[in-house]
Amino acid sequence: AESAIPTTSYDAALCIIPPRSLWPAIDSLRSLYDKAYEKWPPHVNLIYPFVHPDLLPAAAERIQAALSHRGGEPLTLTLDAPAVFARKQDSTIYLHDADKARAARLRELRADVLRALGGKVKQGYQMHLTVAQSEDGASSAHQFLLDKVGRVPAVEWEVERICLLVRERVKLEGGPTSVMKLWGTVGLDGELERVETPGGFYETGEGKEVEKDQVLTSLPRYFEEEMGTWAPYRSAELGDTDDEVPERLAVASYNVLAEFEWPPSQARYPLLVKTILSESASADILVLQEVTDDFLSFLLSDADIRDRFPFTSHGPPSQPDTPPLPSFLNILILSKHAFDWDYVSFRRKHKGAVVARFKDAGTPTPLILAAVHLTRGLTDGAVAVKKIDVQRLLKYLAATYPNHPLIVAGDFNMATSSYTIDVALAKMAISPLSAGHLASIDELLAEAGLEDAWTATRDEGGEREEGLHAGEQGATYDPTVNEVAAEIVGSGYGMRPQRYDRILVRREGVLDVEGFNTFGHVKGRVGVRESYASDHWGVRCVLKVEGEGEVDEPVSDEISSLVVPVELVKAPAGLDTPGSVQECLSELGVFPSEEDAAKRKAAFELLKSVILDSPPAGATAAKVPGVTNRSQPTVILVPVGSYALGVWTVVSDIDVLCIGPFSSNTFFALATQRLRKASAQGVKILRRVRARTGTMLELEVLDIKMDLQYCPAGGIAQQWPQVLKAPPSDPTWSLSAHTLSKLKAARDLDYLRRSVPDLDTFRLAHRFIKTWAKARGIYSARFGYLGSIQISLLLARVHKLLTRTNPTPITLPSLLTTFFTHYSTFPFATHLVFDPLFHRHRLPYTRTAREPLAILGYFLPSLNTSHAASLPSTHAIAREFRHAAASIASSTATTWTAFIRGHGAPHFLSAHKSYIRLSIQYWGLSLAKGSTLIGWLESRCVMLLVDLARRAPGLNFRIWPARFVDAAAAEEDDGGEGRDYRGCYLIGLDKLDPDMGKEELKLALGGLQTALRRFEEQMRGDERYFDAASCWLSAEVVNGRELGVLEVDAREWGEYSSGEEEEEEEEEEEEEVPTELEALEIASARKKKGKKDKGETPAPPKIETGKKFRTAADVMNRIRWDPRLDSGDFLVGYEDRFVGPMERALDAWKSEQTDEEFIPQHRILYFKRKSDSEVLWERSTRKDAIFGSG
Repeated sequence: AESAIPTTSYDAALCIIPPRSLWPAIDSLRSLYDKAYEKWPPHVNLIYPFVHPDLLPAAAERIQAALSHRGGEPLTLTLDAPAVFARKQDSTIYLHDADKARAARLRELRADVLRALGGKVKQGYQMHLTVAQSEDGASSAHQFLLDKVGRVPAVEWEVERICLLVRERVKLEGGPTSVMKLWGTVGLDGELERVETPGGFYETGEGKEVEKDQVLTSLPRYFEEEMGTWAPYRSAELGDTDDEVPERLAVASYNVLAEFEWPPSQARYPLLVKTILSESASADILVLQEVTDDFLSFLLSDADIRDRFPFTSHGPPSQPDTPPLPSFLNILILSKHAFDWDYVSFRRKHKGAVVARFKDAGTPTPLILAAVHLTRGLTDGAVAVKKIDVQRLLKYLAATYPNHPLIVAGDFNMATSSYTIDVALAKMAISPLSAGHLASIDELLAEAGLEDAWTATRDEGGEREEGLHAGEQGATYDPTVNEVAAEIVGSGYGMRPQRYDRILVRREGVLDVEGFNTFGHVKGRVGVRESYASDHWGVRCVLKVEGEGEVDEPVSDEISSLVVPVELVKAPAGLDTPGSVQECLSELGVFPSEEDAAKRKAAFELLKSVILDSPPAGATAAKVPGVTNRSQPTVILVPVGSYALGVWTVVSDIDVLCIGPFSSNTFFALATQRLRKASAQGVKILRRVRARTGTMLELEVLDIKMDLQYCPAGGIAQQWPQVLKAPPSDPTWSLSAHTLSKLKAARDLDYLRRSVPDLDTFRLAHRFIKTWAKARGIYSARFGYLGSIQISLLLARVHKLLTRTNPTPITLPSLLTTFFTHYSTFPFATHLVFDPLFHRHRLPYTRTAREPLAILGYFLPSLNTSHAASLPSTHAIAREFRHAAASIASSTATTWTAFIRGHGAPHFLSAHKSYIRLSIQYWGLSLAKGSTLIGWLESRCVMLLVDLARRAPGLNFRIWPARFVDAAAAEEDDGGEGRDYRGCYLIGLDKLDPDMGKEELKLALGGLQTALRRFEEQMRGDERYFDAASCWLSAEVVNGRELGVLEVDAREWGEYSSGEEEEEEEEEEEEEVPTELEALEIASARKKKGKKDKGETPAPPKIETGKKFRTAADVMNRIRWDPRLDSGDFLVGYEDRFVGPMERALDAWKSEQTDEEFIPQHRILYFKRKSDSEVLWERSTRKDAIFGSG
């Protein structure tokens, strides 16, 4: 007898290997869950350990002889049942043949081989093909995996040969290991085949990367109605569908939140399906993340889902011939259109991209869609993996599908909240390098030509903005709202809104983003409670498909010739640190607090509720008792200016525009009534301002200053806000120039918000530029400098043109350095500042010689927003831009804080040898008149600068846009209540040409003195504002050393009670205007033709007009101010609402509205002299012995 060959070596094995055509269904799981994947092929061991590799020839001869004696008896195997080998450390999940007869024949074959080798046949052999390992056999993860293995379609084949394997040491994926290679095979008929050089089963080798991009089948499934099953859709059939070529394509993405407890709960499934089928989620192509076997089977069993999406990347695992999904969390594509797909694996197991190709989506070349679900987490490792995965995907797409229209959609799992990132940095959860990687991922996507659909249409999202940090707008994962997300996050800095889910588009001239929205915001019944369907909101975008490859309308040659190109200037070292600008603004206290934001929001809501006569959180239309909704006019109240743009500071007012169907007189009469009634709620009317542009109310609501303007445009109000999308040529905008001028601020603001590439970056840059302009003394549109709108237009132009010419996202520091550098060389004297992406064809504007600066807005009638600019103010702006650019270029400023600091009013006070001092003195009792006097003087400063530049062209004039007061006097009058006010405005003097000759200088100084004398004469001669009995004004040239110690006046002239004169006029107007209810009823009645009132409303009595009767306010001020009159000898007669006529000493009369004894002046009946009881002024008889106006 032959000696036995020992089977003790783990370097060889005898096994059965299924045909390669059967590997994919098994290897799709083995590649993820079997540690031996790539080291071993899918196999059923017969003998392992086996003989020593040196003894393989002898062992092969014996096996050959044994099998020859069997006569080639056929053997069939079917792997159709899962089972587990349970061990202490882990468990092995495998497939085996459940048929006992087939299993017995395999055992007989094994026994024959063992006997041929001289070994003993032991009982307990269990055939198995290992698919996975599991660490904890009692865990839900183990049960999910066992269920997944059990869903593998039965693998059946006829065994023809058994294989002899030998172990060989190699390097696999960069690490030393070993793989089993084929040494030879023995047929069941006894035929032996040797391999000259043992070969591996997978493409591996030293230094060679394992390619796993095609692990999964790329055949999609379609629903075959006759059979009622999801069948494979062959690639040869692609493009044979009869569907119409779509003009629009809707793409949606939704993370459905997988269940991790066994058995899986289906409680959320109906709500998820309902959400997917909802109108807001309606899509032609749908990408889902975190799809499980159980949910996919449920989803594809729904008839409505099958009708809407006849094609799917994966079939239902519940169908016997369909393999399970490879991972616990999977990506799924559902579509109305046929497609095929590839799988691009990423760095970590279970992560990859499903890349679909649509041939019939209406595009000239196939449309490519890459569905992704990147690695979660905000750690250094997770961020690095995200970047590597994005790089791999983009590399694959660039090599495989260059110049194809491309969509990348899914859950990017990239933290966007600046708060979350800043706290993670502070806690050292991530390094600054990782924070930079997060930003660089966006740059990689932009370099690939991918545009974020949300950014392109963010004005349509309707997302909430208040109380949000940068990067939290448009959030798709919001634990502050979604309790499902909150339960997962728990607490900490992750409890902030994040924009994880995105849809990115590479247009290639055939795709245009038309709309974007989120969905999944509707709760439904989940078990015993109301809940959202998922922890994420879904995202959806609508794309216009242009088969001809149309592109955006080009800019005309005429416009191109007027454009000053913008070149990117990257921030130098020290200024380019991520977050450095935000740190600077925080250090300078520029950012409002959450409390400030909440206070302003409450103030606006209160004003809105008062004006519209509705609850604070109510509708936007006025609701008046007795008037039906049908006849109820639509009134719109919207913020404009810096507050609406999101660039406001704690000292900013809120500009409010009201749009309605009434006349201005009617509106302000009604508004005044309601505002006064709301005084107990914290609403004050400071004054009514009448300007050439119309009437404005200056208000104080909850201690927040507001400016309320009104536009009579009922048709616009009815179509608000959709009307803002209408082009300027739309008949809707066929309105008067005055009405259009009122609406211009809202229209410009709307376009600005829609067109700026990155609104968060824009807001930060705007705040920084505004802070810089204030520090340099060039922030005040009233004095001809820059205001909020001018900064917005200057910045938006640079931002948009940079984005258009640079594929990578523009960082905030680089945007700022480019901004200052660009405008430092901008030829303001010869060129217009305008947006060529708005004014594409021609400029509906002609510049006049009187406009040294032209910064154009968007909509007519008034395009130039810098109409107050003068030659000196334009020179100052240009000089400051040059100084800022030089500071950046020379690296003088190493931080943004240093860039801003070191300037301001103290620097200005020592920067010039000589100044023009415009002194103003006021000692009147009326703060209202004092404020009007100050405002009037400021408004005339531009006129003075223009005259100075004309009469003394050789000199440079630099006005500081603030009042100065003596520091000692200001300290004594700390409360700002002093009666005698002294202040001044200063204009710095310099030579434009340092080499100016004496004669030229003499002529210039002569012209300067002439201009100042003329200015004094004009100001003192205007009796409407200047009264020598209560104020004085002078203009003179002084040496800088004569200024003394000055400081900026902190006195708020706007803080006063209702202006007496204005209040009197308002009351008289109210008497002539119908009540609010009557006004609405009249407006309604005019629409009802053919219907007559039963009675006529008597017309209010008219007072005969003659010489203007002086108001009670005028009389009271005259008595108090006139030194010839003794105010202590006068009584004021007034109407008490409860008692009737009463009298009070004039000196005891309170004019402050906040005083407890305040009495409105419209109740004053007469003024009487106590010494002789003579009535000198009486309202009813129009007697006026004080002014003689009666």
